[in-house]
Amino acid sequence: MITIVDYGDICIERVAESLKKITDDFRVSKKESNICNSDKIVLAGCGSAVTVMRKIQLLNLYSVLRVVKKPILGIGLGMQLMSDYSKEGNFPCLGFFPGTAVQFDQSVDESLYKGMHNISYCRTSMLFNGIDDETEFYFNNSFYLPKSELSTSTYFDKNICCASIENKSAYAVQFHPEMSGEAGLKLLQNFIEM
Repeated sequence: MITIVDYGDICIERVAESLKKITDDFRVSKKESNICNSDKIVLAGCGSAVTVMRKIQLLNLYSVLRVVKKPILGIGLGMQLMSDYSKEGNFPCLGFFPGTAVQFDQSVDESLYKGMHNISYCRTSMLFNGIDDETEFYFNNSFYLPKSELSTSTYFDKNICCASIENKSAYAVQFHPEMSGEAGLKLLQNFIEM
C-alpha cells in the first residue's frame, strides 16, 4: 500500500489521479497509523514550503516522517521538504538530503526554469529505468536544491540545479511527474515497482 501524505496541497489530487492509471493500491491520508503501515510514501506539493511544513507539524507528522524507514518519494515541493533546510521561511525541513533549498535568481526569466525542460542524468537511478536521458519533465518551482553527490539528474543550469536526488530509500524529483505525460507515469510506475 502506498500512502500519499495529505496536507491539503493541490498537487496531491493530481498525483492520486496519475497513480490511479497504474495501481489501485494507494490511499491519501494524514493518519500516522496509515503512514506507518504503508509500503511506500509520497510527499507531493507545489505550494509554499512554510505553509506545508506548518501543516505537517500541526498534524503531528513531523517526527513520523523524519524517522520512517520506508521508500519515500518527494515530488515538486516534496523535494524541498525532504532537504535539511529551506531558505523559504528559513526553517529546518525533514532532513533526508543534505543541503539547503534556495531561491532562483529573481532577475532570470522564470520560463528558463519553469515549464517543460530536459533533465540530464549524472548518476544511474532505478527511478529512471526505461526513461531516456534528456527527457522533458514539467517544472513549477521557485526554489531548488543545489546539485550534490546524491543528485541523479540536473536541469536548467546543469552544474548547479538538482532535478532529482536519492539517498538510500529516499527519492525526490523537483519536477512533477503527474504533469509530465508518459515519462512521468513511467517514473511513478518505477517507484511503485521498486
